[in-house]
Amino acid sequence: MIDYVGGNHLTLLKNGEQYFPALVAAIDAARSEVFLETYIYADDETGSLITDALARAAARGVATHLLIDGYGAKDFAPRFRKILADSGADVLVFRPQVSPWPFWKQRSRLRRMHRKLASIDATVAFVGGINVNDDFRTPEPTPPQFDYAVRIEGPLVARVSAAAARLWARVAWATLGRRWAGFELLAWRGRRRAPAPGVPEAGAQRAALVVRDSLRHRRDIENAYLEQIESARTEVILANAYFFPRRRFRRALLRAARRGVNVTLLLQGKADYPLQHYASRALYPSLLAAGVRIHEYHPSSLHAKVAVFDGRVATVGSSNIDPLSLGLAREANVFVDDIVFAAELRASLREAIENRARPVPANYWARLTLGLKARILLSYRVARLLMTIYGFDRLP
Repeated sequence: MIDYVGGNHLTLLKNGEQYFPALVAAIDAARSEVFLETYIYADDETGSLITDALARAAARGVATHLLIDGYGAKDFAPRFRKILADSGADVLVFRPQVSPWPFWKQRSRLRRMHRKLASIDATVAFVGGINVNDDFRTPEPTPPQFDYAVRIEGPLVARVSAAAARLWARVAWATLGRRWAGFELLAWRGRRRAPAPGVPEAGAQRAALVVRDSLRHRRDIENAYLEQIESARTEVILANAYFFPRRRFRRALLRAARRGVNVTLLLQGKADYPLQHYASRALYPSLLAAGVRIHEYHPSSLHAKVAVFDGRVATVGSSNIDPLSLGLAREANVFVDDIVFAAELRASLREAIENRARPVPANYWARLTLGLKARILLSYRVARLLMTIYGFDRLP
């Protein structure tokens, strides 16, 4: 069951155009602490914008913590590191990459920190799928990358803050070991174990932070999705950048469609990763045959990881529907039980589906050339082989 907390006010943020100004404003208003986690941190205009905001916060005495992933942000700019160090901000790297062939040697290197979240003064938080980069700055007439985040005020912020503090403490201990021991470590451990400080109510929306890690919360995000799909009565709209679900997830979608639920998928039309792009298309025939509607987004890159269930429950976060996100990576999603929030996200998705996406016809497979069919089937077999090699099918 999803563990909701009431009394929140959530603001849906579309693309970096809305997310980054809101994030910078919150950091500039910080008085005590800032946590920021991101998978990618690019050396571009947006990277400079966020770096400067973090440096300003640290320079005025705010405890500023930036956690980046060792693979996604492997090219983290030295100039950013110097600016942050000079200002007093702390930077940690989750699982730094040290080998040119890390993923082939051990599956543990695939356990990435894919979360995109922030907590400021334990009073304002952000959770979503937007990395720190310029993906929303696209040349005309190409629209920005299609993505979402959510700004949170209210009691749920305490849970986001606690999650950020826990991960920071674990990475700090793994990185610095005894050099980070003593009072500071004890303080972090105490914060981890103590109940999260109370945060005043800011609204009437019920929401939950659902995370995925490799310890106690291995299947929490997948189970939250499945709970909503299995209980859906009228509609499921799911938009996801990298869609290659395991059998359990696919069967839930098929059962929903067969019992009359309007199941709609909004997926990538422009491929970021060809293997995944073509492998996922091998799943289309069975989904279409069951009545699932599939639309592909072509105007720009679709990076969203969101869904709406029965027009009431919605989720926004970092988790893709693929083996890496659901089986290995650290992820964070917010689930919201609120008609108004769900309606806003649903309207945004429906607009994209109706005006900027292409429907996949029911006879999709019959219309493909033999060459494209061969490419799709080969990609699927390779993807399945990799899942077997890395043990994805055996993941808990």
